[in-house]
Amino acid sequence: MWFDSGRVCLDLLATFAPRRGAEGIRDGDELRLWLVGAGLVPDRTPLGLVGPDWVVAFRELRADVESLVRAELRGAGPAEDALARVNAAAAGPPPGLCAVRDQEGNLVRELCGGVECSGLLAAVARDAVELLTDPGDRALLRACEGEGCARVYLDTSRGHRRRWCSSEVCGNRERVARHRRRVLAAESA
Repeated sequence: MWFDSGRVCLDLLATFAPRRGAEGIRDGDELRLWLVGAGLVPDRTPLGLVGPDWVVAFRELRADVESLVRAELRGAGPAEDALARVNAAAAGPPPGLCAVRDQEGNLVRELCGGVECSGLLAAVARDAVELLTDPGDRALLRACEGEGCARVYLDTSRGHRRRWCSSEVCGNRERVARHRRRVLAAESA
């Protein structure tokens, strides 16, 4: 799982690669990993209630956010039904955070009042609403130019000329492919 898209909602989109049919949230265990990795819950939070219904809810939110983000990238209006569902999810209360002492006496984050699916969905949906309503962040939305990659990210690079979701993955693939093309062209000349 990657968590370098620049926003939690975009990191959720990265859990599915449509061109490869790769589902990153197949079950509750993978959703638990994503929730912790995305920073929505502290890593020692008990997540025993995460089950198939949570997986379905996060996949549905992902599809709606994907629809809205892709429409924004195309310069098209948002799908009203997806917008309504994201707004409804965002209207819910996100989980509360508390500072508590751990066994060594250090302050650490903990979710107050338990972990509920609707609260975590609200946090991700709010992030999507904030992204899509902020002209500065919307202007930084980019789709990866890597072959076969469908990831979306915020281009926070200095000159805003970033072309790939990851220089180490998609960027490296492109550089290797370019090198191969040059070698083949030199051999055939």
